[in-house]
Amino acid sequence: MNYQALAERYRKVRGVTEELCSPLEVEDFMLQSMPDASPVRWHLAHTTWFFETFLLGPHVPSHRSPHEAYQHLFNSYYQGVGSPFERSRRGLLSRPTVREVRSYRELVDRSVCDLLETASPERLAEVAPILTLGIHHEQQHQELLLTDLKHAFSFNPLQPAYLAMAEAVSAAPGEDEGDSEASESPVISLAGGLLSVGHTGEGFCYDNELPQHQVWLGDFRIAASPVSNRSFAEFVRDGGYRRPELWLSDGWDRVQAEGWSAPLYWSPESEGSFSVFTLSGPQTLDPKAAVTHLSYYEADAFARWAGARLPTEFEWEHFTQRMGSESEPGTCLEDRVFHPGRQPGPGPGPKHLLGEVWEWTSSAYAPYPGFRPLSGSLGEYNGKFMSGSMVLRGGSCVSPRDHVRSSYRNFFAPDKRWQFSGLRLAADG
Repeated sequence: MNYQALAERYRKVRGVTEELCSPLEVEDFMLQSMPDASPVRWHLAHTTWFFETFLLGPHVPSHRSPHEAYQHLFNSYYQGVGSPFERSRRGLLSRPTVREVRSYRELVDRSVCDLLETASPERLAEVAPILTLGIHHEQQHQELLLTDLKHAFSFNPLQPAYLAMAEAVSAAPGEDEGDSEASESPVISLAGGLLSVGHTGEGFCYDNELPQHQVWLGDFRIAASPVSNRSFAEFVRDGGYRRPELWLSDGWDRVQAEGWSAPLYWSPESEGSFSVFTLSGPQTLDPKAAVTHLSYYEADAFARWAGARLPTEFEWEHFTQRMGSESEPGTCLEDRVFHPGRQPGPGPGPKHLLGEVWEWTSSAYAPYPGFRPLSGSLGEYNGKFMSGSMVLRGGSCVSPRDHVRSSYRNFFAPDKRWQFSGLRLAADG
């Protein structure tokens, strides 16, 4: 086991989190706009708590936390290692300060690197899987940090920009006239059969991607590209949010209760056009970019309106396994765009299978046959959430590129739409 490679990977990922915080003022670290979101400061502390609790605690008996209350304050949902602080109240904590949280990170970073430098080969083999899980956990929180911050900034009348960026390129006049989803996104036909799904190989995966197993798929068709803003705007203009026949019952109830009339962050700009709030502030909606910030209910309603459906997660995975090497790469965190880019031009091959937007599937989040959670308290990471959520695949424009893969199973409740979530259309045979 090469501790230098492990330490380098650890420091790099931890450094990316700090880099993402560099445009922020200290006041920005405190914002919590809803119970589903968390303040930036909490993300910094919680990811540090993870390494302290699951790595240093069991393997470095001499390590001492700066404050014993951190075990309570920065525990997200791990009942097996203590009592988590109430999620909806994280934004009420003015202490510890941002400076103290950063000192906490530095302390834990030193201890982790010291462990890697002094550990025996046997100990390294024991801690490496925990460290690797913690690194990927940190990458998940890099994405959450940005999506939570965007949600908070969207309520500010000043419409602040996290990072200044050039105005999104708009379509030339008349460029989009007469276009349809079918013309902009060719359909790819795939044969079904008895197929293997689930993670394979030596690389990292979460426990919910295992075990590999076989599923039966019928022949199906799937769009080469995710659905665009242009196509979703047609759905909006056609009264899609006012037509109950398109919606699942729970979705229609949510539309009525929340007053949804367009995707999250869209605002009417002029007759038939929209602006959108981004991490670079308000922008004119780019018709050729992938639509994002949709709930599962919105994605499902659009698919019905389009005479199609959402793919199952296994159709999506089979599509990606078969054709992923031919796909043009999507925007990811490393591109520092923090918003979906324009869809590639016409062409028969698949587009943006990894990155750009998380894609809702029609599959409920449930365990694979033979699923076994991680041992101990780390078994709470995924398994206990396998109820009431739907699976998303593919990664987004704020996902680290080396964090996503074809077997990755993201999941959210069907009404959630503050993540960078969109869709790709599918149909039978």
